[in-house]
Amino acid sequence: MGERTLRRLLIIGASTVVMHAVRKGAPKGSWLARMIACKPRMLVVVALANKMARIVWALMATGEIYKAPAVMQ
Repeated sequence: MGERTLRRLLIIGASTVVMHAVRKGAPKGSWLARMIACKPRMLVVVALANKMARIVWALMATGEIYKAPAVMQ
């Protein structure tokens, strides 16, 4: 189902982000911090990879440039 290499790269990237967030701490109240607190780590990795894939698809479909959301502190 889908491109294996692309799927693998998304999972590797997401696992790196989750590992960094677990070690260094994610911003309090962020989607990632809430997911890490209550879900198994591999489920969080797959959910993040899915979220990244949807963002990439939306950017490619519209031709827009990615703008990172503001982080509330």
